[in-house]
Amino acid sequence: MTLPLDESSKIKCDTEYGELQTVILCPPRYMAIEEAINEVQKAYEDDNIDRDRAMAQYREFRDALRKHGVDVIELEPSEEYPEQVFTRDIGFTVGDEVFISRMASDIRQGEEELLEKFLEQHGLRHRKIEGGKIEGGDVIVDRDTVYVGVSGRTSVEAIAELPEHLPGRRVVPIPFDGKYLHLDCVFNILSPKTALIFKEALDPDTVRALGAKYDLIEVGKDEQFTMGTNVLSIGGGKLFSLPANRRVNEAMRERGYDVIEIDFSEIIKSGGSFRCCSMPVERT
Repeated sequence: MTLPLDESSKIKCDTEYGELQTVILCPPRYMAIEEAINEVQKAYEDDNIDRDRAMAQYREFRDALRKHGVDVIELEPSEEYPEQVFTRDIGFTVGDEVFISRMASDIRQGEEELLEKFLEQHGLRHRKIEGGKIEGGDVIVDRDTVYVGVSGRTSVEAIAELPEHLPGRRVVPIPFDGKYLHLDCVFNILSPKTALIFKEALDPDTVRALGAKYDLIEVGKDEQFTMGTNVLSIGGGKLFSLPANRRVNEAMRERGYDVIEIDFSEIIKSGGSFRCCSMPVERT
């Protein structure tokens, strides 16, 4: 379903760093590692998730967003979907439209249907991707360019479909080592001039091409594991990051960023952090 464009519609997302106005979150009420589907989950499979702790960390993040003026819309979690907290994956916003993903892993299939109903209830314009699989963690927007990770979660067929829905924008496929799950786990844009990167996951030609456009802040292997690239920018140079990622945070502060540190250590056990847990609907 594609709703008609409404002048009063508050959907807009042209960058990863504009001022965040509206975002969709989902409480990790039923969060669990039921089937290890990435390298981080494999490391924590035996410990699994302390849901009470995850909920406390989620609430601190949600409340901090609201304190900074962000309108937080909460998607009601379902017991069927233990990874629903990662709302970024089930949809992504480009321009004036929310796109509904097509989930690749069996354990997450069905989350899209709940998102579609949710968007309809809130009157938010949306479109389904019909060809191939695509997840929002692989989609990174910077003005007229949309970078899309070629991974085990996002297929070349889905990427090939995107340009017809995004006139005036250049869709750039970015191959990377699929064991790192999504593109935003190895690359993230902080401003028109700065980006985070975990170089080991990308080929040298790709790194050179990105380095020609951005000042690349390198993330080391240990801080990639603790989701050092997966920060969430909320505009005005402010962003959310884990306190554990000290080197990344220091490098961002040296470049003038206001780093808001929140403990997300329980939630990252499932392989995602602040960006993964937020689906922007409106940025200005």
